[in-house]
Amino acid sequence: MTRERIRATTILAVRRDGKVAMGGDGQVTVGETVMKSHANKVRLLAGGTVLAGFAGAAADAFTLFEKFEEKLQRFPGNLPRAAVELAKDWRSDRVLRRLEALLVVANKENGFVISGSGELIEPDDGMLAIGSGGNFALAAARALVANSTLTVREVVERSLKIAADICVFTNENVTIVELT
Repeated sequence: MTRERIRATTILAVRRDGKVAMGGDGQVTVGETVMKSHANKVRLLAGGTVLAGFAGAAADAFTLFEKFEEKLQRFPGNLPRAAVELAKDWRSDRVLRRLEALLVVANKENGFVISGSGELIEPDDGMLAIGSGGNFALAAARALVANSTLTVREVVERSLKIAADICVFTNENVTIVELT
């Protein structure tokens, strides 16, 4: 008997002109079945100064949110240090290493993709995306930022809509949080 995992997908963060927005679609699947269509995969942390979103196994992601919040409390105001410490723990801890999720975290100055293999990536252009529809949303966001004057919220919203039109594991029920 195979064990099907609960998966949540498609998170996009965009930073532009001193503002950052992060959005996630609402779809949660078990195997190839949509189990929920209005999930909230993005949230504000650290008193509303940090955005965080997840893709992957939902229960694993909630564990990682808790661990990341602990790091933010230990290193207040220092998102890069908190991200590095979480990546180190995630890679070295036997229990955490088994978690199957990705995190995107961002504030007005920095943004990172954090994975369980110890990866910590800060892209050059201030745009981060994860999940099955992430590459579609990222491509759309890059095009919109380069060719429009849309706000970061509008870029995230339109990019996730484009991803939902392409990716069967992404829907149009979007939650967006922003720091302005």
